[in-house]
Amino acid sequence: MFQFIVRRLIQLIPVLLGVTILVFSLMHLSPGNPAHIIAGENAPASTVEQIENRLGLNDPIITQYFRFVKDAALLDFGNSWRTSLPVSSELWPKFWVTFELSIYSTIFSIFLGLFAGIISAVRQYSFADISIMLVALFGLSMPNFWLGLMLMQWFSIQLGWLPPTGWGTPQQIILPVITLGTMGAAVIARMTRSSMLDVISQDYIRTARAKGLKEKVVIYRHALKNALIPVVTVVGLQFGSLLAGSVLTESVFAINGMGKLIVDRILARDFPVVQASVLIIAVVFVFVNLIVDISYKFLNKRIKLD
Repeated sequence: MFQFIVRRLIQLIPVLLGVTILVFSLMHLSPGNPAHIIAGENAPASTVEQIENRLGLNDPIITQYFRFVKDAALLDFGNSWRTSLPVSSELWPKFWVTFELSIYSTIFSIFLGLFAGIISAVRQYSFADISIMLVALFGLSMPNFWLGLMLMQWFSIQLGWLPPTGWGTPQQIILPVITLGTMGAAVIARMTRSSMLDVISQDYIRTARAKGLKEKVVIYRHALKNALIPVVTVVGLQFGSLLAGSVLTESVFAINGMGKLIVDRILARDFPVVQASVLIIAVVFVFVNLIVDISYKFLNKRIKLD
């Protein structure tokens, strides 16, 4: 397993290089001059040129790219072009807010999705199965921002049970987590049902039942463990999607996280902040996939990590 982890970490290098090339190219090829935005619309050309020289925008594009890669390798993301503050000091507090939101939403998705998927599979074609799958379909089809607004309307404005905005207290966490985790729970429920139905039909499950084992033991100890492999894959992908796609939820609930920061800084053409944010998300996503691959070995000893 150690060799597998080392190989995956080595494979991380070209992936991250590809990410740096992609985000650097998109930022520099998109219309708009950061120096003009910083200086203001009516700034004289001399002022704009001074800012371009200070930011290194007049250097060859290759020079700018290699400077960005070298600094990123040293974990030095420079200063924000908009605020002149170190990128790390602006980015990390907001990253942890988004990371916490993604973690809580993933946990909510896993528990709700697994519970619903197992019940649906064990009671195939029953009223419970059909109802759960209809609710899951509704959860997949429903936009996050609409669900967030509806939850805010019901539980904050009409009932007054929960605060409508903010992040930090347990009460403030509930609505954003439900909003962001509902779609993931629906995906996990459908995947769990499909995987469980496939496993339940196997011969070793029939043998376990023929031995007189209790149904709960058969389902949770024998069937669920083998059915979790595709579910774990979905969970890993869902976490990456939540981490990178929480912009709408953060906007609805006025959460000062990384998603909102990225959108604001894209509009402001703040290259250092945007590039650092995307690079950090890519690193986290790759490491999550590595953890998912390693978990396969614990779920099924026959799987070899080559």
